[in-house]
Amino acid sequence: TVSLRVARTSIVLQVGKGLICLFFFIQAGLFIDKGVKTTNASAADKREYLSLDNNARFRPHQDANPEKPRVAALIERLIAYKNNDHGAWVRGGDIIIQNSGFADNGIGLTFASDGSFPSDEGSSQEVSNSLFVGESKNNGSLGGQNKYWGTGGVNNITRTLPRNRTYPIRGFQIYDGPIRLTKCTFNNFVPTTDRFTSAIGFLLKNAWQITPQNNISLVAFGENVSLKVFFGKPGPWFEEADLDGDKNSIFHDVDGSVTEYKDTYVGRMDNYLIRHPDCSDFAKWNGVVCSGTFAQVYIQIRNPQNLTMTMVRDEYPSNPMILRGINNQKADFQQYQPVVMLQKGYTIHWNGQAPQITFLYLINFNKNDWIRVGLCYPSDASFQVTFDVFQRQASAYYNMEDYVAVSSMAELQKRRTEKIFYFDDSTGLLFLFLQAKYHREGHSYCSSQGCERVKIQASFQSKPISNCLTKAYPKYFQKPTAVKRMPAKITNVCQKCGSDQVVFTSDPHKTYIFVKIQTSDKIESQRNQEYSISVNGVKFQLKGVGLLAIVIDACVGKVTKETFFPEGKIKLLENYIKTGIPQRSLVLLTSRGNITDLNISQALMTLGAAKPANLQNSGSISFLGFRGNFKPSWVKLFRSPAGQDLGVIEKYIPLQLEEYGCARVNTSKRKDLELLKQALRYNRN
Repeated sequence: TVSLRVARTSIVLQVGKGLICLFFFIQAGLFIDKGVKTTNASAADKREYLSLDNNARFRPHQDANPEKPRVAALIERLIAYKNNDHGAWVRGGDIIIQNSGFADNGIGLTFASDGSFPSDEGSSQEVSNSLFVGESKNNGSLGGQNKYWGTGGVNNITRTLPRNRTYPIRGFQIYDGPIRLTKCTFNNFVPTTDRFTSAIGFLLKNAWQITPQNNISLVAFGENVSLKVFFGKPGPWFEEADLDGDKNSIFHDVDGSVTEYKDTYVGRMDNYLIRHPDCSDFAKWNGVVCSGTFAQVYIQIRNPQNLTMTMVRDEYPSNPMILRGINNQKADFQQYQPVVMLQKGYTIHWNGQAPQITFLYLINFNKNDWIRVGLCYPSDASFQVTFDVFQRQASAYYNMEDYVAVSSMAELQKRRTEKIFYFDDSTGLLFLFLQAKYHREGHSYCSSQGCERVKIQASFQSKPISNCLTKAYPKYFQKPTAVKRMPAKITNVCQKCGSDQVVFTSDPHKTYIFVKIQTSDKIESQRNQEYSISVNGVKFQLKGVGLLAIVIDACVGKVTKETFFPEGKIKLLENYIKTGIPQRSLVLLTSRGNITDLNISQALMTLGAAKPANLQNSGSISFLGFRGNFKPSWVKLFRSPAGQDLGVIEKYIPLQLEEYGCARVNTSKRKDLELLKQALRYNRN
């Protein structure tokens, strides 16, 4: 466990007997990646102890032994703000970030795994109970190190910007995964005419894979979040948005707190490998929300390995996905990593001679999950097709089985679970089923026995371009259907969504309550404006001319009284303030309309006001006060001139203070102090 704030230095964190580099930059906040050498310099390896190791990855286990149980690295109370690029970039796992805050960053947080096949099989990352703010009220100032200055999206006020005025701001950025984002709150993500700003986004220009196991749950979005999710569009920063990872961007909305559709998957709008007719388009996001079950196929090819692959779902032959692959042209193999909807049929085509060797890996398939694939070859091709299980840790292959050819598609369909294939030489398509034989556990990409895969070795004399699209369809066209019905749209408000904390500060051991007083900007527009007091997002309406009083227990944060004084009974307010409010109470007042007989100046002094205020000829008033034997610094009276209102007032008010007369409520141990004590004891020994 480590307690962190943004700094300008680097440290090394020890978890068990493993070492991880934590680098801190003003531009990129917290950066966890790579590793350090843990042995002294020698003749065989002259690098010094703790020198940077670019190939290392953080894989925390008991005693740094991958054969022993995992020990997740826990990062708490990280506050990352005003970073031009990332608030935090975190690679490796298992890593859990919780009770943390990210504000005014180009990108709040990105998790990254340690490879296409994570070397530490089953590792994952999570962020929970945290707050993401796109634009805070800390507008900054022009000059010094603040090179970027422009207009914000929330209130059109000039402020410091990450990168420049066009850079797409993202709160949480989804990359390869698997990741979990849960019980987090997003506030103030508003695009401008120059810049896309979204609470949730994706890695720009992503050539890598994204797993459908990435999942989001119990998240909350504030009123000033006009773009919850954005998949990108061709243009500045996104370029053509046509790399393999861009096209396959996806996540699982577990409970519907993002889309209002429970247990659905959110992908890019033009991805027809994951669609069905009942999917719901979210054009503003450039996204689509679909029910179903999803997995991936890793397709490795050799000889040649410089091909572009076209993958088509049988139900949408007019909407193929074209993939470039993840490796450069000099690599000895190429790999494609599409996301697929299960229980569907697909065909695969090439922009040149078909590869002589193809591996099909079943990734994130659960036992008995299946798809049917047809791969394009010359009509004179012959095949040797085998199945095996690849145990990556031991680099061993076992359970090898040969596939046998059958003479018809009907026979292939009937005997789906068997190791058989069908070659339709009239279309050039080699068909077979990919069906998982073993269980998959936890966050592992492959089964508990290893990675199930099919190897196809093809021999042929002719070498035409192996694109069978025009012959494959309409022969193998299937009518689009939904395997899993779309759920009904959620209409109720999620009460448990969002972070438990509403504010993160340099003193994380204080508890706060968030209050918001909403009035119109001008009296003349009252009829069309909302007047209310909100307490931690719970709204209390002020519907008529008069004054609303909200009383809150200062020790537990619970609203204890809601009282409205209409204009005709406004004289009762003074006595209510003096006698009707219990000790240790926060008091919120706001008025609506021109109230001429408001004689409460003396009464407000009993709630902490410094002196009697002249309330005559005021347009409207709002007041934050406290009933008790203490005068907090946050007590304040707000007044507007006649004919005007106050607009919006927001305040974070501390709770559970001993000065209020509260018994000590927050008895949780200071983990940072405990760690410091442990370190001091260790050094003395």
